[in-house]
Amino acid sequence: MGGANRRTVLMGAGAAGISTALASCGAVEEPTNPFAQPTIGARAAEPTEGNAAIASVADVPVGGGMVLAEAGVVLTQPAEGDIKGFTASCTHYGCTVASIQGGTINCDCHGSKFDMADGAVRNGPATTALPAVAIRVEGGEIFLSEPSGT
Repeated sequence: MGGANRRTVLMGAGAAGISTALASCGAVEEPTNPFAQPTIGARAAEPTEGNAAIASVADVPVGGGMVLAEAGVVLTQPAEGDIKGFTASCTHYGCTVASIQGGTINCDCHGSKFDMADGAVRNGPATTALPAVAIRVEGGEIFLSEPSGT
């Protein structure tokens, strides 16, 4: 029996089709998945002190905030003139938080939510608050700074 029989040919064609389908899956961008694992690039940068302003107070909405992923910082303004800074890395798995809405800083990786006023966990799976980042406001501009007492 030197030639291929019908069953061998069909199995080979099916395997080729599956491997082609699987190979094409790598190129497709998947929608947000609550069980997704972050990629290395998804982690926020560590906040670093610098002389340049990272944002303007006018850019941070009252009752909201902004994520500065490249600076590794989330800025919020829970009340007029009350600017807060937190790390942009979720304490659950290290993903960069995505948004500030409804009074919370929100991580899309697994659904954790943090209070925009103090960084406390409002919704898990995170169990640890977002650490505060020392900032200072001068002339309407926001700068990273060393924590007081250091």
